[in-house]
Amino acid sequence: MSTMTLPDTETRPESTDSTDDDAPKMFHYVRKNKIAESAVMGTHVVALCGEVFPVTKSAKPGSPVCPACKEIYEGLRPGPEE
Repeated sequence: MSTMTLPDTETRPESTDSTDDDAPKMFHYVRKNKIAESAVMGTHVVALCGEVFPVTKSAKPGSPVCPACKEIYEGLRPGPEE
């Protein structure tokens, strides 16, 4: 009886491009107090437009914004200053 060692094989799918495939195409407006909770706990948030998703990325200045969220946000009354 003989034994042999098999070579390591990569089991993750290969990415054909260098961009992050799970990067959002656009960002949504979400209640501020729900963002950290979602990022830590993995809970889903509801955007102003109704989209439901877990927070996985934070928007950077100049990131594309959901047009429906933007329209709803601009129509809201200003709240109390924090």
